[in-house]
Amino acid sequence: MSDKWIRASEISNYVYCRRAWWLQRTQGYASENVRELSQGTAYHQQHGRSLLTTILVRRLAYGLLFVLVAYVTFQILMSTQG
Repeated sequence: MSDKWIRASEISNYVYCRRAWWLQRTQGYASENVRELSQGTAYHQQHGRSLLTTILVRRLAYGLLFVLVAYVTFQILMSTQG
């Protein structure tokens, strides 16, 4: 990657620790906690999937609730007309 490009992860590294970013970017030092970083990445991916699942289930529940209320309302309206 070119030295002119800065990735979003580098910005977060810079905000967290300017010295560590500088050492990694200009001096070529690698992080010593690669295993912990990969575990954190895996955790965040799993959390994102569970959050997406929760959002989809909530939307499904709202849809089913809407259908139920519409059905009950329709039944009440039909029973009062006949």
